[in-house]
Amino acid sequence: MGDLPKRALSGAILIAVALAALWLGGIAFWLLVVVAALLMMAEWSELHGVDARTKRVGQLAISVPLAILAPIASGPTFLVLGLVAGAGFFIAATTRRSELGWGTAYVGLPALALVLLRAQDNGLLLASWALALVWATDIGAYFAGRSIGGAKLAPRISPNKTWAGLIGGVVAATLFAFALHVWAGLPFRLVMATPVLAVTAQAGDLYESWLKRRAGVKDSGSLLPGHGGVLDRLDGLVPVAVLAALLVEVPRWL
Repeated sequence: MGDLPKRALSGAILIAVALAALWLGGIAFWLLVVVAALLMMAEWSELHGVDARTKRVGQLAISVPLAILAPIASGPTFLVLGLVAGAGFFIAATTRRSELGWGTAYVGLPALALVLLRAQDNGLLLASWALALVWATDIGAYFAGRSIGGAKLAPRISPNKTWAGLIGGVVAATLFAFALHVWAGLPFRLVMATPVLAVTAQAGDLYESWLKRRAGVKDSGSLLPGHGGVLDRLDGLVPVAVLAALLVEVPRWL
């Protein structure tokens, strides 16, 4: 628990910045998403052992769909989705590193999903739900895991994670979503989906832990005191943002 004060202070600052950009929406939120995505692409490249030049190529390629994602450009449309796929093929072909091509999807899809959620009529609520359920999952898992302990969730990948932590994270996220339903009108079907998304957040965390273990590093970076890199902080949000956007958009298509 010795790193808790540093983690708490750093986490509070990050949440404050995210909430401010979320509240402002538009260009402010898009800029935050772009900065996070470019940093994530750099850390993804480093976890896969590429040199500095190749890392910059990856960042330049993903910057094209990120730029088109801007509210003053096309915004969150199918064009951006196509450009993310195109950037992936371009990076894989020019660098002969297919994992960098997959990195564009890992970074670009959640960026598109978050801007799409914020662009909805009730976008502030929907984007807040997607972001905060991941935070609630992390906080609930941290304290439940520390206080209860017990059987390990995936000891070969992340020895500190426990089943008690997973359950605590799911409960915390679900209670938060239910509170949003009562006080802010979050659709109940999204409350019902929250436990699945909380588990998905933990799966995203485990996936990034596996990447770090394979690369032989403790953190994806050192930018965030007490948290490591940007990927370390947003690994659970990557799959959650995409699934949350699908839950919101697919019913509108049917």
